[in-house]
Amino acid sequence: MKQNGLLKAALFGVALAFVHASSAVEAETIKVLQGRTSSVLHVPMNRAVVVESETPFAELSIANPGIADISSLSDRTIYVLGKSPGLTTLTILNETGQLITNVDVRVAADVTEFKERLQQILPGEKIEVRTANDGIVLSGVASSTQKMQRALDLAERYAPDRVSNLMSVGGVQQVMLKVRFAEMQRRVAKSLRSSLATGGSVLGGDLGLEIGTGNAANAVQVDTVATKLNASTNDSTNGGVLFGFNAGGLEIGILLEALETKGVVRTLAEPNLTALSGQEAKFLAGGEYPVPVAQSDGQVSVEFKPFGIELDFIPRVVDGDLINLELETSVSSIDTANGVDVGAIRIDGFKRREASTTVELRDGESFAIAGLLQDDFQDLNGQLPWLGDIPVLGALFRSAEYAREQSELVIIVTPYLVTPTRGEALALPTDLVRLPTERDLFLFGRTTGRDAPVKGAAGEVAKQDFSGSYGYVMD
Repeated sequence: MKQNGLLKAALFGVALAFVHASSAVEAETIKVLQGRTSSVLHVPMNRAVVVESETPFAELSIANPGIADISSLSDRTIYVLGKSPGLTTLTILNETGQLITNVDVRVAADVTEFKERLQQILPGEKIEVRTANDGIVLSGVASSTQKMQRALDLAERYAPDRVSNLMSVGGVQQVMLKVRFAEMQRRVAKSLRSSLATGGSVLGGDLGLEIGTGNAANAVQVDTVATKLNASTNDSTNGGVLFGFNAGGLEIGILLEALETKGVVRTLAEPNLTALSGQEAKFLAGGEYPVPVAQSDGQVSVEFKPFGIELDFIPRVVDGDLINLELETSVSSIDTANGVDVGAIRIDGFKRREASTTVELRDGESFAIAGLLQDDFQDLNGQLPWLGDIPVLGALFRSAEYAREQSELVIIVTPYLVTPTRGEALALPTDLVRLPTERDLFLFGRTTGRDAPVKGAAGEVAKQDFSGSYGYVMD
């Protein structure tokens, strides 16, 4: 008996659950009219809704059958089928022809399944879905541009070419890009040249002879050797040593040129620029160089070519702190050694290092987008025929040159997600500079005043211990 009682109780519970579930389904599909003059009935497109009336009706009419189709199942039940998006009116009359009520029937796209899929694919996103005529309207705040695009792509599957995007992207959407150019150039050159000149009077006549190799040729003047046993060098002779002696009426001068040069060039540029996600930003610190350009009518116009530090980039915050960067950057300078002469006008060349690429990085991460290691080597050996082959003494008739140049270039980019701050929290390079008084300038030779700021951001910077020559504070 006890087991039968438990079985009956379980069956009764299942029956109650089934009735409750059936009532929940009916609540979604049944519209009960309570004699009001007007009401709104929402019908999904290509789906049906059953409407029940409290009072019996005798006649039904629909204003626009192209939007919705109706049929009566009984004198209290109406079957409404949505056909196309739009708004129409359902009129219900009783048996005497009196109006029972008017129902506004609004047919829209079915977004129930779309909402379910959206929650499954993008859980936790605050995206609202609405219908407008025959399309879908998305509003709310997406956590990233990538997730917003996913929601739009999904909506296109349900309403192709009929999706309106009213969403905004939350979080930080401003990106500061820091680009570092680092370039080192090293150059070593060595050269060894010689020249021989003779002069004087032998056997009652004048004698003059000059033998040289390389650029040292013609460096020793014969007439000078013959008269002063000395020699003068021209402007192109560097590191030269002169030996001179005479033997009776014969005067001999020897010029040896041995030169070694070394040089190092360091170039560093760090442009910083901030832009909104998806917007282009441009930066130029340098100038413009005038270049003459000939026109078809014979006139000459002037075009200005920019040079200096250039940075153009478009940041896109893709997902959270993932940033897509499309950038072009360059460092250029005027190179007078590679210029050309056009008539009486000298046009200088440009030395330019640039990079153009697209990368994806997270907030604070760095990427070396460009690198160059260049090693140029050159040597040259010249001699007088036969004389240069003589052992030991042949070195006086030979010249040798050696040059090696190395260049290393690296470009590193680092994006940061940034937010605005209060203006008084920022310090400027000029905040620590005070104009000198006449007493400081003329009596003590100071070019800046001695009083440091004590308030604001500049005061905080002034309290720090700076040593060395970096930033804008130089000791």
